Amino acid sequence: MNRQQFEKTSLPDNPGIYFFKKGKDILYVGKATSLRDRVRSYFSSDLVVTRGPFLVKMVDEAEKITYTETNSVLEALILEAYTIKEYQPIYNTKEKDDKSYNFVVITDEAYPRLLVERGRNLLNDPKLSKLNIKIRSVYGPFPFGNQLRDAVKIIRRIFPFRDKCIPVSGKPCFNRQLGLCPGVCSGEISKKEYARLICNIELFFSGKMAQIHKNLEKEMKAYAKAKEFEKAELTKRRLFSLDHIRDVSLIRNDVFDSGDIPQSQYRIEAYDIAHISGKDTVGVMVVLEDGELARNEYRKFKIKGVDGEVKVDDTKNLRELLTRRLGHAEWKLPNLIVLDGGVAQRNVAEAVLKAHGFSIEIASVVKDERHTAKEIVGKTSTIQKHAKEILLLNSESHRFAQAYHANLRRRPYKIDKGKR
Repeated sequence: MNRQQFEKTSLPDNPGIYFFKKGKDILYVGKATSLRDRVRSYFSSDLVVTRGPFLVKMVDEAEKITYTETNSVLEALILEAYTIKEYQPIYNTKEKDDKSYNFVVITDEAYPRLLVERGRNLLNDPKLSKLNIKIRSVYGPFPFGNQLRDAVKIIRRIFPFRDKCIPVSGKPCFNRQLGLCPGVCSGEISKKEYARLICNIELFFSGKMAQIHKNLEKEMKAYAKAKEFEKAELTKRRLFSLDHIRDVSLIRNDVFDSGDIPQSQYRIEAYDIAHISGKDTVGVMVVLEDGELARNEYRKFKIKGVDGEVKVDDTKNLRELLTRRLGHAEWKLPNLIVLDGGVAQRNVAEAVLKAHGFSIEIASVVKDERHTAKEIVGKTSTIQKHAKEILLLNSESHRFAQAYHANLRRRPYKIDKGKR
């Protein structure tokens, strides 16, 4: 198919999936924020540079292009994966080995978890080896891991689910406090109610949006009839969210895959120091990206001090922690830094940032004599928008620092046999 033939094809400026076909055979399936713009990119003069000779060959073989519109980029992403799995188009399956694709896995437990796994972890294995848990359902493949992670974040805000928390432990997990876990940990949701959430998630990944609407409308009426008005209102909000999906992050990733520069994720980093009278002093960094904890980005630091001498001086220890953190050019920079303390800690952080040539917002959490947050100091608009995340991440950094410090104190002492 050449550009002149393409110009005869009318495509909308809307999200959806597109098909390159040869006769009745589907050669390739892709998704787009704008069907018109994405498909046009296959007929640019630099296609061989931007997409490679493999897709150039596919375009040459194609005889026509068809499409299916969707209401959002998220739906396009789900429909693309479902269609690739159903039809196995030759240029999709050859472009990338199934073993390296990403899949969504729903575990078979009393309170199922949603996990993202590589294909190589699922092949010929009825259980997830690292969890020793049976699999209930699998969805995919999804070619781009970053898009799938963003999709899961969007879905989780509509249908919250459990990931790592322990069911009915009595204590709300961090994700519960953010509204991303429905309260499995704290016993706030029954198995029956949680099963409905998982059912809707499975329908979502099967592309059955109409059925989800029917389920939610029926559920809302049932709650209202039983005079459970809070649950009815929550279900109503889920319906609204479903109809007004904000998939900005997916649009960003879709632009990236087209060769343009994406916007960065909103990243918050919080720091804390832990010690007992200056002994085993440690520092930690915890991270929140687009409203979710990024535990793989957490970092631990053993504070070294000046000439190997560590003093009971939290500002000097903070200076060392920030200096060492900013010395890692390979780590992503945050949009916001959260500190535990007041003016002295802010001054230290500002000095370190200035010395490294960075301009990053700072929010400091001021505590009272009971170590309870009484004030957040920083840019007003940022605090208003992210107050909940700032407080929770400050608490998470304290927990992580204390756990790291306690682990160091529990380690066995080395015995020097040459001394008594």
